[in-house]
Amino acid sequence: MISFKYCLNQDCVELKASDWFGLERVFVNGKMVSSKLNFGGQSEHSIPLHDGHRARFQLLIDPQTEEIMCRIYKKGELVASLKQGKEQLHRSRAMLWQGLLGLGVLGSLLLLTMQV
Repeated sequence: MISFKYCLNQDCVELKASDWFGLERVFVNGKMVSSKLNFGGQSEHSIPLHDGHRARFQLLIDPQTEEIMCRIYKKGELVASLKQGKEQLHRSRAMLWQGLLGLGVLGSLLLLTMQV
């Protein structure tokens, strides 16, 4: 899971994106305000803020560096460009594979004990 957090005046916003399942969610002050599936290298969310303005989130993957970027715009102006490196992406994928392997081993053991 990749997460970008930023505070815009009175609103704390967070974009969470799954590395594997393509689910992206945007939260404002802990409340989910946008959700979508994305399997491409770029997506965008436009969400309302408490001050009446909208914020736009762009999620991008740089094909050269494999960095994941979240650009945040308010009133059409870029206010933040947040980045996470490819190490985070590789680490989260490795954890997912380890979890899947563990579930497979556990399932096999359960099947063996049920047959005895």
